[in-house]
Amino acid sequence: MTTFHKVATLLSFTRAATELKYAQSSVTAQIKSLETSLGTELFERLAGKIQLTAAGRRFLPYAEQMVALAGEARGMAAGDGEPSGVLTIGTMESITSYRMPPVLEFFHHRYPQLQLQLRPSLCAETLHSLRQGSFDMGFLMEAETRHPGVDSEVLGSEPLVLVAAPGHPLAAEAKVETDQLREVQVLAPEAGCAYRELFEAELNNGSGEPVPFLEFGNIESIKRGLGAGLGVSLLPAMTVADDIAAGSFAVLAWEPPFEVFTQLAWRRGRRQTREMQLFVERTMAFMAAEYAS
Repeated sequence: MTTFHKVATLLSFTRAATELKYAQSSVTAQIKSLETSLGTELFERLAGKIQLTAAGRRFLPYAEQMVALAGEARGMAAGDGEPSGVLTIGTMESITSYRMPPVLEFFHHRYPQLQLQLRPSLCAETLHSLRQGSFDMGFLMEAETRHPGVDSEVLGSEPLVLVAAPGHPLAAEAKVETDQLREVQVLAPEAGCAYRELFEAELNNGSGEPVPFLEFGNIESIKRGLGAGLGVSLLPAMTVADDIAAGSFAVLAWEPPFEVFTQLAWRRGRRQTREMQLFVERTMAFMAAEYAS
């Protein structure tokens, strides 16, 4: 059942074998045995690719529940044994680099048998993967705190700042108006980032044409572009705090008219394992201190 669930979420026998540390022939044999037992094909094999059949799609939610229940049963049988296994967690660059290190350090030293697999993912991808069961948990940074098919805990409101190089013309302004931002180059992370989309909508509201963004793949490349004087950018304050303190960036006098919240989420209706509950509790404790500081 675990093998079926892994193949169904990855849609690859090869990748499933790698993650499960099985020979690919073992994965193929297990799936064939399951299909024989059920009397139906669960996957269509077309031109080197696979996809779930209608029967496979119907069977997947039951497989997810059985795998989760098996994990819970093992935890209960182990009693007070050491938390172990693997938690697959979808997260974004800013959370991984600036919020997660204390959490990772804690779990590494306190629960060495519990492996945390961090998967880079934008919020929309994380929500999809949570609903499909390929992520156990996921971090979101969204204006909305209610999501279809997903439960979440709000960790805190994520402060956003508009920054530029100290020599940028807007850095000397006592107050920056939105109209002024439509006249300068804006550096932005890739599409799919919630605060980027909110910022883009704010700039485009009432303007004749969409404001062009100079798109970068990640926050570190944006920071290099800012340092080179290429424009302005709206970023989570945590990602540029050290640069602002060092005088490398200036905070522009513009307040975002929207708010985003960092959240920890999981699929609605999924029974949480002991390890999932532990991760939720410890992450909320660590990040409550972060957001309070």
